[in-house]
Amino acid sequence: MKKAVLVFLAFSLFAFASCQQKNDIEKERIAKAELYVNAWNTGDLSLFDEVLSPECVRHHVDMDMDFKGAEAIKQYAASVRVSFPDFKVSLDELIIAENHSIGRWTVTGTNTGPIGDSPPTGQKVKYSGIEVSRIVDEKVVESWIYFNQAAQLIQLGYTITPPK
Repeated sequence: MKKAVLVFLAFSLFAFASCQQKNDIEKERIAKAELYVNAWNTGDLSLFDEVLSPECVRHHVDMDMDFKGAEAIKQYAASVRVSFPDFKVSLDELIIAENHSIGRWTVTGTNTGPIGDSPPTGQKVKYSGIEVSRIVDEKVVESWIYFNQAAQLIQLGYTITPPK
């Protein structure tokens, strides 16, 4: 009987410690997600250093484009804020898994700056997407971004011409 009680207590302590550790990780991931959103919304590129691994790779699946390294991601974020100075991302949902975080987000902004070689359109955009991030040592090491770029371009006034 004593042995059974000791085993039960040991198991209970282990289960409690595991739950506590999971809660701490969830809280830290939520805080980092909020910091990440804040970096995009304010343009404070130094905030990315607290979230991204220096070797992080950001895959823009819809654009078939990768940004390799935190510095490249920061340069991309800075260019987005030139194209859309009022760029705002809202985190609609955050799912935390063992070594991944999945965020569903909505972006709004007005295109008052050039996008690459294209002049600004003055149009407002609103679109949603998903980011799946792989986490190592509580830093993002790789992320996959999914959003409908065609919808964004149509809102900017671009047209899609079917093939002839």
